[in-house]
Amino acid sequence: MARTPSTMLALGTRAPDFLLPDTVSGKMRSFADLKGGKGTLVMFICNHCPFVIHVNPELVRLGNTYIPKGIGLIAISSNDVENYPEDHPDKMRETALKEGYPFPYLYDATQQTALDYQAACTPDFYLFDSADLLVYRGQLDSSRPGNNIPLSGEDIRKALDDLLEGRAVSEDQKPSIGCNIKWKPDF
Repeated sequence: MARTPSTMLALGTRAPDFLLPDTVSGKMRSFADLKGGKGTLVMFICNHCPFVIHVNPELVRLGNTYIPKGIGLIAISSNDVENYPEDHPDKMRETALKEGYPFPYLYDATQQTALDYQAACTPDFYLFDSADLLVYRGQLDSSRPGNNIPLSGEDIRKALDDLLEGRAVSEDQKPSIGCNIKWKPDF
């Protein structure tokens, strides 16, 4: 497994907008359509990465816990499907339904959205406040495939809870680690 860290986009960055197809509903969706009233968590994931497969249960729990509290959750796959067909939008739909994602799973065919967010790995997480400004980017928690640390979502849950309670989100943030984004050959 490749172990690629997040690039750690600058805190305070405004959420880049996008218009991408939701692989489950088939509708075109934008950041503005999907953002939450109290904040928005954008997650770059994919179907085949062992790091994402490892965290999928916690992603579902996050959605079920925080969407009702006013946090929008958005998952995006930006991988090159020509060379990684297991990440094709049809397979994304299958994964979203099988896992029970309570959030949309969008496909970034041009990879421009990943570039705009400076996404480097899957999973890569970006939490924006109600003004669409970045307050957290980094790891879900310290659990990784095979390291025997229980999956808890501790780091993101702390940031989400601080945001919802009106507390400053700590700037002491650890990069996410995962498989690199599968860029198209011309990138």
